[in-house]
Amino acid sequence: MHPIFKVSGKISPYFRRRRFRHFLRTVAPTQSMRILDVGGLPRAWQGVPIPSQITILNIEPINEYEILFLQPNQTTVVGDGTRLAFEDQSFDLVYSNSVIEHLGTWEKQQAFAAEARRVGRGYWIQTPAREFPIEPHYFGPFVHWFSKPVQKRLLKNFTLWGLLGRPTDAILDAVLAELRLLSFSEYQQLFPRGQIWVERALGLPKSYTAYALPSSSSARSRAAKLDRSAPVRPGNTPAENFIERPAAEL
Repeated sequence: MHPIFKVSGKISPYFRRRRFRHFLRTVAPTQSMRILDVGGLPRAWQGVPIPSQITILNIEPINEYEILFLQPNQTTVVGDGTRLAFEDQSFDLVYSNSVIEHLGTWEKQQAFAAEARRVGRGYWIQTPAREFPIEPHYFGPFVHWFSKPVQKRLLKNFTLWGLLGRPTDAILDAVLAELRLLSFSEYQQLFPRGQIWVERALGLPKSYTAYALPSSSSARSRAAKLDRSAPVRPGNTPAENFIERPAAEL
C-alpha cells in the first residue's frame, strides 16, 4: 500500500459518510431502482442501506479481493465510462464517485458526462473541487493550480504523496496525464440541466456533485420535505444509521 493511502484512510471516511447520507436522503433509492456505478468498487457500498440493484462498471475486471465484498444486489461488468454499451435510459440512476477527474482531458470528461446523461434517467456524479486549496490525491497545497510542468517539479518535494512515495519521473508523468480536476463553471457546462451540490470543508468548496433525479425520486424527495415524520419503510433505513466501512476512493 502506498503510504499516502494510510493518510487518506484516516481522513476520507468522514467526507464519504457525509456524501452517502446526502445521497440517501436526496435519492431515497428503492428496491426496484436500477443503479449503474461507473468506476466504483463493491467495498464502497459496504454498510450502506440500499436495496437497489447496482451494476458496478470498470474498465478491467475487479480483483478477487473486491469480489469478496459483492452483495446479492450487485453485479460487475467491464466497460468504458466514455462509451457505455447500454441503451438510452437503461438505468434509473448513473452514479459515480471521484472518477471523472481521472480521465485526463476535457474531451473525455465531456464524453463521460454525456454518457451518464444518456444512459440514466437520472445521475449522481461527484468529483473533487479544483477550487479547494488542498489537492486530494497528492495532499499538497495549491500544487494543482499550476501548469503541468510546474506541478511535476513540485509534486516530489512539496506534497505528502511525493515525500512519502518518492515517485519516479515516469510515475509523475502518468499521474499528471491522468488527473484533471474540474472547476465549478466546468461542471456546470458538463451537466447544464442538473443541480450541483457543493460539499464544503472549512467553508470552502471541497467537492461537487451534479445530480438529476428520476421522476419517481423527485416526487419522493418532495414528499420527504413535506413530512419529516414519515415512518421508515422496510429496506429504507435512515441514512444517519448506516455503518461506515473502508472504501477505495476519497
